[in-house]
Amino acid sequence: MKDSVVEEHLYLGFSHRYGDSIFPLHTSISLFLLSYCDCKLFKVFLVPTGEDVDDQIVTENLLGDLEVHLISRCQLPVVVQSCCLPAVVVKDGKFCRAGLSVVLRHIIQKTYEADPSKKDVLELLGFKKTCLKACAEVSQWTRLCEISIPLAVEGFLTASPEHCHTIPPDILQLERKLGEPVRIHNDDKIRRQKLQQQKTGAKTAVPILGNEATEEGRTMEIHEHPLPNLELSIAFSKLISQEVSDAVNREAPHIRRIKTSDLPLLDHIFAEGLYFTLTDIVLLPCIHQFLVSRKKQGKNLVNLPLISSWYRRVQEVPGVKKAAGKCNMELLQLPELMSAPEEQLQDFSSVPDELEEDNEDSHFIGGPRPTMTKLMENGIEAKFSLHPYPSWTLDWSNLPSAVSPGEGKMSRDRALRKQQQLNNLVAAVTKLAKPGDVIVDFCSGGGHVGIVLAHMMPLCQVVLIENKELSLIRAKDRSDELGLNNIWFIQANLDYFNGTFNIGVALHACGVATDMVIEHCIKARAAFVISPCCYGFIQNTMKFKYPRSHQFKEILSYKEHMILCRFADQTAVQLPPERRLVGKQCMGLVDLDRAWAAEEQDYSVQVISMEPETCSPKNNMLVGIPA
Repeated sequence: MKDSVVEEHLYLGFSHRYGDSIFPLHTSISLFLLSYCDCKLFKVFLVPTGEDVDDQIVTENLLGDLEVHLISRCQLPVVVQSCCLPAVVVKDGKFCRAGLSVVLRHIIQKTYEADPSKKDVLELLGFKKTCLKACAEVSQWTRLCEISIPLAVEGFLTASPEHCHTIPPDILQLERKLGEPVRIHNDDKIRRQKLQQQKTGAKTAVPILGNEATEEGRTMEIHEHPLPNLELSIAFSKLISQEVSDAVNREAPHIRRIKTSDLPLLDHIFAEGLYFTLTDIVLLPCIHQFLVSRKKQGKNLVNLPLISSWYRRVQEVPGVKKAAGKCNMELLQLPELMSAPEEQLQDFSSVPDELEEDNEDSHFIGGPRPTMTKLMENGIEAKFSLHPYPSWTLDWSNLPSAVSPGEGKMSRDRALRKQQQLNNLVAAVTKLAKPGDVIVDFCSGGGHVGIVLAHMMPLCQVVLIENKELSLIRAKDRSDELGLNNIWFIQANLDYFNGTFNIGVALHACGVATDMVIEHCIKARAAFVISPCCYGFIQNTMKFKYPRSHQFKEILSYKEHMILCRFADQTAVQLPPERRLVGKQCMGLVDLDRAWAAEEQDYSVQVISMEPETCSPKNNMLVGIPA
């Protein structure tokens, strides 16, 4: 165990208790992970949503051996007050991590850093440590597990009796996902082993849990019996760091010659495939509460055989029952479910597959000219406002080195172009800002924009929001070197920031992120200065549909708008000049659609080209001011 670990404060919402869980479910999930990891590194606070919570709640064996404190929302660190819970903040109050996935991943990493022997905890992050790393605004799988299912279960538990008989669509969607083939890195070898087992009908060594020994020492007994598949053996062998037997690993020559396309597919063992991950930790408290409620209603689970099997299997993972006991979760012992008669199964075809969405027609061929001509025939062309301050520049030579983007690991030419980009954004923000304003640098990356703004405008509060931890840590290191006191750092998805602010800024917000930033600014009635990027990544999501404005919707279909987005990325300097010109026009049309959509919300918006245009192939800048 490493010494001198910096204490961090973990803030969890508290609305009420229901059965053996604490609500909101994000809090139960966080506490369950702390118990599973046996993590005591955080000082834990419950933040009641109401005023009638008694301190005695935290003394009634609420969380086993975990010490918990109550704190009102007005007592939270100011940076945490701008975020949705759960949130973790370091002691100086400047660096905050917010949102379920970000907080859970941080708990895992801190646990492993403090005690590197806990490799099973680190394994929760999955292959390449990316489990639930993609933000929910982009990844529909993260959204389902992190947001949709917890909310669906909470809604189910609070629904009136006549409305709680139907299984929530999000639960049915999880059931369907558990029935889909598993795709994992380098699965060819495992699929060949599975084929060989199917052909030979061989017995396989399968880990079977012992009782008390398993929970205390995380050990397993090994038995041999026929398996319906190889996946269970591999999954549980990894949990106890045991190799599958050599007899299983060796494939016959005729098996090695079979085409990959002819190999059997792999079945789910856990939520993300073969291996137990953070996703299973997130889902267990939610599914547990749902199943407990269904049992109280006297409902059987014939519609959810895969979820039921998953629930039983997760209980067999070393450490899960012990963690559940600490959290006062009385896990159900479900019977093995047989396949239900067809007439009893709920129609899954009525459940929308949000992971596929309505983007089928985003795969297309053809150029942008017919679409551009269609817009021209309706009087719409790309148009750019004159740059109001084309020659404005920071005096980079007299600024501290930590302010300059050249302080990072980039070439001199790239650093110069980055300075030119910053000149444009900082000039626009400087004209809009006044003392006391809060300026939010969305998708801040390493803090190139936010650090310059904090240094140049000491009377303004600057907030950097970024999902990538390492980028934000680099930004904080630069800020500490400069001794800045007017800057906060928030590692979170954009949806977890709910603070008030006056100006939103983003340099090269990728794809849909530009529209997310605009939406945040409109909700806060804040001005915005945004340079979009990665137009080719734009597509319909749960929250955003394209085109954005009424004018464009009346003329273009989704497919036609996507054509503009794809060709808006054709502006690289290596391309022929005429092709770059078409790309620039497509950029202008996509951003004109965004500008008009904002103007429908009582904003005045200009689309401007940065000066000089050579500072970036993505050199558009949207400046919006609320009426």
